[in-house]
Amino acid sequence: MDVTAIRKWFFKNRRNLPWRENPSPYEVWVSEIMLQQTQVSVVVPYFERWMNLFPTIEKLAEAPLEKVIKAWEGLGYYSRARNLHEGAKYLMEEKSGELPSSAAELEKVKGIGPYTVGAILSFAYKEKRAAVDGNVLRVLARYYGIEESIDQGKVQKMLRDKCQDLLPENEPWIIMEGLIELGALVCKKKADCTVCPLKDGCVAHRDCKADLLPLKNKRKKTTHLYRDVAVIYTSSAILIKDAGKTGIMSDLFEFPYFEKGVLIEEVLGLSLTPEAPLPEVTHRFTRYKAFLSPHLYQTEEKEIEGYSWIPFAKIKTLPFSSGHKRILSALLATHLKPLLNSVSQIVP
Repeated sequence: MDVTAIRKWFFKNRRNLPWRENPSPYEVWVSEIMLQQTQVSVVVPYFERWMNLFPTIEKLAEAPLEKVIKAWEGLGYYSRARNLHEGAKYLMEEKSGELPSSAAELEKVKGIGPYTVGAILSFAYKEKRAAVDGNVLRVLARYYGIEESIDQGKVQKMLRDKCQDLLPENEPWIIMEGLIELGALVCKKKADCTVCPLKDGCVAHRDCKADLLPLKNKRKKTTHLYRDVAVIYTSSAILIKDAGKTGIMSDLFEFPYFEKGVLIEEVLGLSLTPEAPLPEVTHRFTRYKAFLSPHLYQTEEKEIEGYSWIPFAKIKTLPFSSGHKRILSALLATHLKPLLNSVSQIVP
């Protein structure tokens, strides 16, 4: 592989990203965790806001989990935020608030896997270390013409080894970042081979297989969920489902929701006055696609196990799951605006 061509291409085409110029180990850690399963354009404002809120590992460790989850609100895969928080507390207790510079010690930090280890050692500590993410897997699988599924652990290890071998002794982190950028900008799902600096040595390009590689295992079928969402309010508060500590939506707040056809009044033990339907919301999480049908109700406050009456002014401080956040945004902009003048807007 022509690493000189990668270097030249990278310096000409690299994007200006807030975590790219001389980053601290902490900045590399946060940015790489955010970039998992999330596009760069989405991550940039979250990263900048995060670093303002939690500029150091110490500040992150000291923050309440609810504030951390709120800062992550909308990025999805919230276990990433919980792991960052747990990892920061571990580093304060065990490592004086510093990210270690050895792979063995980094692997002890919650949520740091092989790729993130490589990224921290390469981009922050300037070591010769492979950091093979999905972009690099795609580049290498095409370049070497790998006709096995890149979902397999053995294939990923083989490509990490190949990546490690091709890195030069002089400034290897530049080539590593160049490969990542190449996968993000050129060797995408639909490759643009005409502008690729590696096309002359690429097996997939030579054999006209760029559209066929890399191979992947079939994804699990998406499960559809159909739910009625009850937005129930009194003169001063809204009923919110307590955030649980387990499951996909742990530490996130939501409105009461039920499978279609369930009698909400009977389940909650409330006398509800229907007011108006709200715009329907569709959102995806993991392998699910949820269709939410929200409806506005008024009632008198009554204690209900598993739910809390949240004062209007406090709602803006709570982290909501993606779909319910959109329901709340619509709610604030329309039906409850007169009552919620103290919280004029939650979603920027």
